[in-house]
Amino acid sequence: MSQFDDIPPVPPEVLSPDEADEPTRVPLAIEDGLTVLVMAALALITFANVIVRYFTDQSFAWTEEISIFLMIVLTLVAGSASVARNRQIRIEYFADSGPASRQRALARFGSLMVVALFALIAVLSVRMVWDDIKFNETSPGIGVPRWWYTIWLPILSVAIALRALGLFIRRGRAS
Repeated sequence: MSQFDDIPPVPPEVLSPDEADEPTRVPLAIEDGLTVLVMAALALITFANVIVRYFTDQSFAWTEEISIFLMIVLTLVAGSASVARNRQIRIEYFADSGPASRQRALARFGSLMVVALFALIAVLSVRMVWDDIKFNETSPGIGVPRWWYTIWLPILSVAIALRALGLFIRRGRAS
C-alpha cells in the first residue's frame, strides 16, 4: 500500500488544457504566440551555446545577455496572459469565499491595483529608457544600445495594465 492511495484522483475538468478562456477584445493568441517564440529563441540560443562550448571549450559571450532579456520578456508576456485569464496570484481564501458580490468587488479591486501598479511601472520605466538614450548607455556584454532592451518594459507594462483594465471591465459586466 502506497502513501498516496488515500489521495483522491484529480477530476479531469481540473486538468483539462482545453479550458475555455473568457472572450477578450484583443485575442489571447498574441501572448500565447509570443510565449512560444521567446521560449523557442531561448532554447535555440542555449542549445547553440552548449554545442559550441562542448566542441570548442569556448562560449558565445552574447548568449547570457540575450537570454536574460528574453526571460524578462517571457515573464512580462506570461504576466499579461495570466492577468487576461484572471489567473494571477491571489489569496483564494479571501478571493473565492463569501457572497458573489464580494468576490466580484475583490476581483475588480485587484484588477484596479494591477492597472495602477503597471501604469506606474510604465511611466517610471519610460524615464529609464529616456536616460539610456540620452546618455548613450550600452549593454555590458555585446555593446548594443541598452534602450534596445529597456524599451520593452514600458511597452509590456502598458499591455499588462490594459489587460487588467479589460478584466476590470469584464468583471463589472458580470454583476
